Amino acid sequence: MKDKDAIIAELTKQNALLVEENKRLQERIAQLEKNSNNSSKPPSSDIVKPRRIVRKVRGKRKRGGQPGHRKFQRQSFAPEQIDQVIEYELRDRDARGLVPLDEWKIVQQVNLPEKMYTVTEHRARKYRNPKTGKIHIAPMPDAIAKGGLLGADMTAAIAFLKGGCHMSYSTIQQFFKELMQLDLSRGVLCKATLKVSQSLQPAYERLAERLPHEPHLGIDETGHKDNGKLHWTWCFQTPQYSMFHIDASRGSGVLETVLGQDFAGVICADYWGAYRKYARLFDVRMQYCLAHLIRDVRFLAEHITQQLACWGKELLDWLKKLFCTLHRSDKLTAKGFARNMKHIKQGFLKRMRRPPNHPLARKLAKRFRGKAADDYFRFLADPEVEPTNNGTERQIRHTVIDRRITQGTRGQAGMRLCERIWTTIATCKKQNRNVFDFIHQSIVAHWTHQCYPELL
Repeated sequence: MKDKDAIIAELTKQNALLVEENKRLQERIAQLEKNSNNSSKPPSSDIVKPRRIVRKVRGKRKRGGQPGHRKFQRQSFAPEQIDQVIEYELRDRDARGLVPLDEWKIVQQVNLPEKMYTVTEHRARKYRNPKTGKIHIAPMPDAIAKGGLLGADMTAAIAFLKGGCHMSYSTIQQFFKELMQLDLSRGVLCKATLKVSQSLQPAYERLAERLPHEPHLGIDETGHKDNGKLHWTWCFQTPQYSMFHIDASRGSGVLETVLGQDFAGVICADYWGAYRKYARLFDVRMQYCLAHLIRDVRFLAEHITQQLACWGKELLDWLKKLFCTLHRSDKLTAKGFARNMKHIKQGFLKRMRRPPNHPLARKLAKRFRGKAADDYFRFLADPEVEPTNNGTERQIRHTVIDRRITQGTRGQAGMRLCERIWTTIATCKKQNRNVFDFIHQSIVAHWTHQCYPELL
């Protein structure tokens, strides 16, 4: 009986260990199998990128720099950037018997100034006409008269905090009050951002004029709330710039308004109906996003219907071969790459056009009837066309974060500000330009009637 109790106790202990180990393995499997359906990862990360090789590390790795890795260290400030130098030396009794060297241990420390702003009082003398009694005032420079309380740099800083740092007016108000000891009302902050919106208008409009003539465009849209009503933020992006447009519609009419009826370039987008309608009405060439196609095919590959799942897995295998070949293009000759891609395209279309007897399969296969299949493989004929719309999705991420933090806008003026400052931020980042400097230069040009800076 004692042996029986001991065996039961031992088995119970082993079972607990196995349950714990199984739990850890399940968590590890879930981590390795993360995709766009069960995490925040984009659809493109499912199979469009080659699998990373992870080296096994024995034991727990320490935080920070790892042995064998190159050390990254911040560059020291140049002598002309240093405002003050303080030297520390040993006292005479401590330095006795030592020879002073012309060498120093240097620690460069950055501090905030005691007062982070200056106040300049501009006075315009008044004059009275003794005959008429009329008062005349000496004119002030336009930048002073139009700026009012806040100068161009302070106005640009407020707009940068609002559009670039996703701050609400209350947060900006707190920032100035707590850090800069400057109390500003929400009305002053709002007026400052409207001045910035007006100064960015010319550069934004010139991009809007250029957009219909681009040879390649990536387009995507996301929700936007204005006074609680659903609007849509449209993103149009090229390698040189990105332009945002907020509209109450998500339909093809927006594309017709922004791009016109004679657009001759190639649009890379998802399979949303607005793009298909616009392409059908005005004979526009499309490159539908393969990352979104992967997500649709993966859904079928995980379906409970066995026949449908097998068909989806076969399609997924062809797509994996396509992107594996695409990422090996630099290791293949031009003829070899074209030959492999042609074989993959033919194999994928052959299987796609023979769907199982299921409504979901027939619906997907319908996209690839006749010449419609070319709209998924246009990147093979034009190297400038991307097979996915990932670039545009990355550009639109900034607006999604802003929507979650600020909860949208409250009228036309706010929407126009968002369009212009988001366009400025995204375009300057693409060109490695300083966003704050561009906003500041635009304000100065707007107040002094000078030439506006260009985004291109």
